[in-house]
Amino acid sequence: MKELDLMLQGWLDRRYPQAGSAEKASFARLLELPDPQIACYLLGHEVPDDPALATLVAELAPGRAGP
Repeated sequence: MKELDLMLQGWLDRRYPQAGSAEKASFARLLELPDPQIACYLLGHEVPDDPALATLVAELAPGRAGP
């Protein structure tokens, strides 16, 4: 989905350069998930059980998900 690509790319452009190693690892874990699962998280249909992923999703899609 192009919308998901834009959300992910926006975070990469804004946050990735100064993100800590834990945030970068969470981003890599998120990208390993199947696209439909990423979409569910970023569109606010589900919240990840993993607190680090939930925090990242909240940054990627403000107001849609969070820990």
